[in-house]
Amino acid sequence: MSVRLESPAAATREGMATRTSSGWAAVSGVVSAAAFLASAELAAVVTGPGGSPLYAVGSAVIDLAPPVAKDTMVALFGTGDKIALFTLMGVLLAVITAGAGIAELRRPPAGKVVFGLGGVLAMIAVLTRADSSSINGVPTAVGTLVALLLLTTLVRRLSRWRATTRTGWSETSAHTPPLRGPDLERRSFVLVAGIAGVASVVVGTGARAWNATRANVTQLRAALRLPAAATAEEAVPAGASLDVDGLTSYITPNDEFYRIDTALRVPGIDPADWSLRIHGLVDEEVVLTFEDVLALPLVEHTATLSCVSNEVGGTLIGTALWLGYPLRELLARARPQAGADMVLSRSIDGFTAGTPLEVLQDDDTEALLAIGMNGEPLPQEHGFPARLVVPGLFGYVSATKWVTELEVSRFADAEGYWTPRGWDALGPVKLESRIDVPAAGTTVDAGTVAVAGVAWHPHTGVSRVEVQVDGGAWDEAELAESISPDTWVQWVYRWSASSGGHTLRVRATSADGTVQSETELPPAPNGAEGWDEHAVSVR
Repeated sequence: MSVRLESPAAATREGMATRTSSGWAAVSGVVSAAAFLASAELAAVVTGPGGSPLYAVGSAVIDLAPPVAKDTMVALFGTGDKIALFTLMGVLLAVITAGAGIAELRRPPAGKVVFGLGGVLAMIAVLTRADSSSINGVPTAVGTLVALLLLTTLVRRLSRWRATTRTGWSETSAHTPPLRGPDLERRSFVLVAGIAGVASVVVGTGARAWNATRANVTQLRAALRLPAAATAEEAVPAGASLDVDGLTSYITPNDEFYRIDTALRVPGIDPADWSLRIHGLVDEEVVLTFEDVLALPLVEHTATLSCVSNEVGGTLIGTALWLGYPLRELLARARPQAGADMVLSRSIDGFTAGTPLEVLQDDDTEALLAIGMNGEPLPQEHGFPARLVVPGLFGYVSATKWVTELEVSRFADAEGYWTPRGWDALGPVKLESRIDVPAAGTTVDAGTVAVAGVAWHPHTGVSRVEVQVDGGAWDEAELAESISPDTWVQWVYRWSASSGGHTLRVRATSADGTVQSETELPPAPNGAEGWDEHAVSVR
């Protein structure tokens, strides 16, 4: 039996019920999404951290994004691009799942269809990762099931709350449980939503933290003792560092070295499980373990690495002392076949880079399979336990981190990760210079002012740096010393500054006589060009 009470406030209650229920339906969708992530992370504790859909979807977004999107993220956020990506993903996920919750309330099962499709897409992202296995799909399946069950439960309770709010009293029927009044139904919904939300945050955060430390890579790295180099690098000359406040240091500390890569989750690799396979167009396939590498006569080499995304005057560049083994020696073991002209290096996370074979075989190029950086094992975010270092080439075609494969191939047959996305295949580093001090937009005192910075053209070297003030003549700056042409060089110009506003420009000349181009070019497709320019005020 059903009874309905008519009331003058029925229309008001109806409007309130609709507005309230829509808001709480959105909450239901967001809480269900949180439950998806938390339960998936919890399942990944059992199946392995590679099954986390959060990082798989993020990596898929990076892979599918057009080059202009990647350039924009790096330009806006620099080395914080991954945090920005996760923030953007979180906002989009909240918006989409909030809409799904509203759709499930108004037109069921529309919301569950959205969640189901999301689960399918996440499953595809997980299973198509380079290091994925079939068991990695289990966390996504578990998360999707939990999200669907929770969404159904929350929307059902919300519907009962809305029904009692609309009618203003309880009703019963032979086919449904009795409605208990608006207050009780509201408490029932809020209690379930609150418990689910809090549990998702606690469980998800804990499971993510556990998965992030599964390999104990921090402890393994700390316990590792690298052997002394058979061929040590010469000491940094005292004249390599100019005494100018604010000038970039000649050697970049590990914690200040730039990081740009496609890995949203830094791979945690136990050196005991790592190996490097050299195969493809070779006469003999070679496989080395980490112990094999440690037993080799290692060499040290100081080299400057830079990202192709670096803008003129940018900071996506650094210099370090690397410890490793020459790649030309490893390739000699494999004996590349005639016609091969490229080595496709692969990271454990699926990233690839195509490097000219002749560069890696060049006796004058200290291209290394590196395991050490500035006197310690590679930091995890910089490729631990092994990466490639190739002076003179941008990182996107050479500096593969967490490297596990070297496939000898041809440029006509294979492409690195960024080449089909619009970037040039060869990627030689361009001649560049940068003003560090005085910083753009600052005010300095009149008199002698140190204008200083760095210049680089790895594997070629810099022979001259000049500074121009207000479009006038170019005056030569003082160059510091350097270990080799593979590193940048510091420079300083003693400027007699007069009061007023001024514009400072810098240009470099390489050891082969090339003068840095004035023409402004963006980073895509093969590196930025132009003169770094700072506007300063003198008081």
